Amino acid sequence: MAEAWAAEQLYCANCESPYLERLRTNTAAKDFSCPKCMAAYQLKCQGHSFGRRIMDSAYEKMVSALRGDENLNLLALQYEKTDWRVVNLILVPRFALPISAIEKRKPLGPGAERAGWVGCNILLDRIPQDARIPIVREGRARTRAEVREAYRRLRPLEKLKAEKRGWTLDVLNVVDSLKKEEFELADVYAHEHTLARLHPENRHVRDKIRQQLQVLRDLGRVEFLGSGNYRLT
Repeated sequence: MAEAWAAEQLYCANCESPYLERLRTNTAAKDFSCPKCMAAYQLKCQGHSFGRRIMDSAYEKMVSALRGDENLNLLALQYEKTDWRVVNLILVPRFALPISAIEKRKPLGPGAERAGWVGCNILLDRIPQDARIPIVREGRARTRAEVREAYRRLRPLEKLKAEKRGWTLDVLNVVDSLKKEEFELADVYAHEHTLARLHPENRHVRDKIRQQLQVLRDLGRVEFLGSGNYRLT
């Protein structure tokens, strides 16, 4: 029923198409596709509020898709069971989902039909706040223009190569978490250990932080004020 609702109500955020095409069941993780720009969407639905995690598909397949820049736009829909009402719906653009947001689940036990299969969770708090674009919030729909503008503002991230984009998104998420319009380099350095855990292969985390702040500046996400001071644009 949620997919039927989406087929009637959803539209493409990537272009001006007023609707999405519903794909056949079990079409390799894709649920919808834009008939105009061919952007692909995956829909996740549940009857209770989304916490920190959204259950997803096979871990290795998901990580491989992200590394190959082949993942889909994610739609996460919460509905109300009693009156079949859409309460919340968010969109995560495919180029705004870092590998650090993919959590490996435990393998299925020997008694399971697919024993040994390893799934994954998507960790919402590892995704930058403005990359979780609300389409419906507390039962109220945003306008198409607002959703498309929010998507457009994130589009510069698509220019980055997939293997480098993860660092940029993780540093942007740290900057978002500061809840400051203006911040200092030292504020980001304070999260050095968190970034080191997300990227254990890198032993020069502070150098990487400075580099990614330059990338975010070039993308128009932050403004350099001088002397280690920055402003969110």
